[in-house]
Amino acid sequence: MKYRTLGKTGVQVSCLCMGTMLFGKETSEEASSEIFRRCREAGVNFFDTADAYNQGRSEEILGRLMGKEREEIVLASKVFFPMGADINASGLSRRRILSAVEASLKRLQTDHLDLYFLHNYDPKTAMEEPLRALDDLVRQGKILYPAVSNWAAWQTAKALGISERVGLSRFECLQLLYNLVKRQAEVELLPLAEAEKIGVMVYNPLGGGLLSGKYGLHKPQQGRLIDNPLYVKRYGDPVYFEIAEKFCAHAKERGVHPASLAIAWVMSHPAVTAPVMGARNLEQLNASLGALEIQMTPEWRAEISALSIEPPPGTDRSEEKGGTFYLGKKTL
Repeated sequence: MKYRTLGKTGVQVSCLCMGTMLFGKETSEEASSEIFRRCREAGVNFFDTADAYNQGRSEEILGRLMGKEREEIVLASKVFFPMGADINASGLSRRRILSAVEASLKRLQTDHLDLYFLHNYDPKTAMEEPLRALDDLVRQGKILYPAVSNWAAWQTAKALGISERVGLSRFECLQLLYNLVKRQAEVELLPLAEAEKIGVMVYNPLGGGLLSGKYGLHKPQQGRLIDNPLYVKRYGDPVYFEIAEKFCAHAKERGVHPASLAIAWVMSHPAVTAPVMGARNLEQLNASLGALEIQMTPEWRAEISALSIEPPPGTDRSEEKGGTFYLGKKTL
């Protein structure tokens, strides 16, 4: 296992993070225990959960699994999505955050979180509200580092500016969607993280399974990309399946598992601290851990990148693309 510094915090985290969204739902507690133990044997010290993952069940299972190893683990959880029918059981109000963190700490059987993420943007709440609430939690020792997920680059940059201006603890990690078929993060979010020296966790590095080798041009009759409305919307474009087909053929030519290669490609971006792995069982986990064995060169990364669609730049200045007028489209 290789370890990387999380932004400029000085905290060392494994270059792969274990996501526990499936714990307590698609992954039984027994299977979750096997996955946890395999991760620890491989040197993974970075674990990610959220209060909304199976309505707290993920946190409860992870809390039991960590046990005496808690101090060796860099632990992340999140707040935003509904945790009940009450009208105030969601969002990023100060009331919601202060209540949610106590519940998460109890479920995780710990007295602090290393990272606490705002899980989404809340347009109903003034940005200063969650930022001050997180800063108070840092001062109380209940969280060590504020973090943010699923915010736009401008929202994140605005929050960093507010924190700097009024002396609040700033975001030290971003969690964002990034994989070979969904590369929008390359335009603004990843450059922002590099410029501000902020850690980056990447979820969906396998494109919801699209890049795992299970899918091709002929869609199966069942599976997450067929049955889950969120993933159908996120990855339903036929062009993504074309990219996946070419990518999996490339992986086969190179003699590597597509899942291992997809994660290695994400991990090779200079702004990425750790892709977040998801697994229902040990077989899937071992395929992801296989990324550790791949030596991704700049040339190989460029070859893989050429299989997909590079997003257009953040401005309309063609000089930034070597003087070529750039439409952000290519023939597959």
